Amino acid sequence: MAHHNESLRERTLNNENLAGPEINRAGVSEDHADLIDRTHNNGNLTAPTLDMSAPLEKDFSNSPYSNGYHQHLDTSQDSQTALRKIRTAGSISITPELFEKLYLSPQTRVHGDLRRTVGNPTPLALIGFLISLTPLSMDLMGWRGAGGNGESLLDGRDDSSHADYTSAGAAGTGTYYFFGGLLMILGSLGEFLIGNTFPFVVFGSFGAFWLGWAATLQPFYNAYGAYSTTDVAADGLATVGFRSSYAFFFVAMAILCFIYMICSLRTNMCFFMIFFTITLAFCMLAGSYFEANNGNLARSHNLQIAGGALAFVTTLFGWWIFIAIMLASLDFPFEVPVGDLSGFIKGATEKRARSESV
Repeated sequence: MAHHNESLRERTLNNENLAGPEINRAGVSEDHADLIDRTHNNGNLTAPTLDMSAPLEKDFSNSPYSNGYHQHLDTSQDSQTALRKIRTAGSISITPELFEKLYLSPQTRVHGDLRRTVGNPTPLALIGFLISLTPLSMDLMGWRGAGGNGESLLDGRDDSSHADYTSAGAAGTGTYYFFGGLLMILGSLGEFLIGNTFPFVVFGSFGAFWLGWAATLQPFYNAYGAYSTTDVAADGLATVGFRSSYAFFFVAMAILCFIYMICSLRTNMCFFMIFFTITLAFCMLAGSYFEANNGNLARSHNLQIAGGALAFVTTLFGWWIFIAIMLASLDFPFEVPVGDLSGFIKGATEKRARSESV
């Protein structure tokens, strides 16, 4: 072995072996006994490492998941085949279905290698959304006495002068700032850097939504205090002006999510259902404010519960797709289906390429 090692060093110095691999003698098996000879004859242009303990994401040459690009070359293969097989693990491609599961976005061609060199920001933004919306949906439904704005209505007492239709979930204000706001904005910037426009816009807009929701709950911003006609800022919450103004915010969010829902038909069923249910939830919450202004407090309360229930269904789909992304990112031997919709609506580029090939 010492003789072979010395011979290898001489050939490397003489540029006979362009890759100049460092041979790990502990990892050489009978199947690799002629590696040096093949390298000497340029039969293996990529000269993969023989360290069998190398992580798969760094070296796929010895992996059972090889996609055919790391095979030994011989003189019978044409130049195009050779170039295709010379590709390293850094240029490995994934299926559109897997890409859309990992990034919640149709696969697009972008410049640079950031998608292969930085972490996937999608699950970070998702967890910020879920940790904020899951408890809020439960608050809106009044589980375990949470929320604090429906008991007087159920008892038939008209307590509209002090009813608080905004502060349901106020205990989670910090969560809305640092999970819903901070993590979703960071995830949005990450999607921007790797060229995923759709999740970049979705996560950024929802990050702003959570920051806006949290700011409304903060007395510092005087969002409801400005409507109060007394010395008590909280009295502004029960005014017609505040309720209608805030209801319009939910109407705008419903319109935005409806657009996202249409766009998500190019991704997967879970993402589509997230926007379908959250669109309805925003409509229910807007209706709750309008009905409170009309004096229909019991109906307003029921609409709030309906909005919370729909938001809770949204979180179920969100948790499902979060699990699917995490399992796929760690290359688990099984996968969680998310209902691939990549072929439901053909992309303009795909249609154009198909028409040009006819």
